[in-house]
Amino acid sequence: MTAVTFDPVIEQARESLFKRFTWEKGHADVWRIFLDGSTFAAIVAGLAEPWRAAGITHVAGIESRGFLLGGAVANELAAGFQAIRKAGGMLPDPKIGTTTALNYRGLSHNLYMQDALSADDLVLLVDDWAEKGSQAAGARDLIEQSGARFAGVSLLVDQLDDSMRLKLRRVTSLVRAEELGDSDAK
Repeated sequence: MTAVTFDPVIEQARESLFKRFTWEKGHADVWRIFLDGSTFAAIVAGLAEPWRAAGITHVAGIESRGFLLGGAVANELAAGFQAIRKAGGMLPDPKIGTTTALNYRGLSHNLYMQDALSADDLVLLVDDWAEKGSQAAGARDLIEQSGARFAGVSLLVDQLDDSMRLKLRRVTSLVRAEELGDSDAK
């Protein structure tokens, strides 16, 4: 049995997320966490906390909420930010790209990023929610294509199955999806 350790930074982030999170007509509304400065700051600190001693050089984020969270966590960790765009987004060359496996809606995405990382870089992916993990796995592939090392993922909400969690190496999250209750009841 693993001992549970209490981290006040992560606990404050969890409390802030629960306070602001709502279901709207069966859909998760995570945008509300960005509305209040102290809530947003607590959540960013909570996402960064497990990774502070990891030697992260860059934080990657997939547009759009991954840009908001990833950029803020990069600042918190004094790291660079690597934008991962979806098809149609502007990004200067040179670029590398990949196509993801199907997501929870049965769609795949074309992801791409600037080819600007190196073997010296250790990259953390930050995002709001991972259901099946197809975009996170695609981001991992891009990061590794660039020659950089993929550290893992920091999420607001983890809904991954165990096999995907293993593929993503280390996954930290503020909450698991089941902690948010039933979306249909809201």
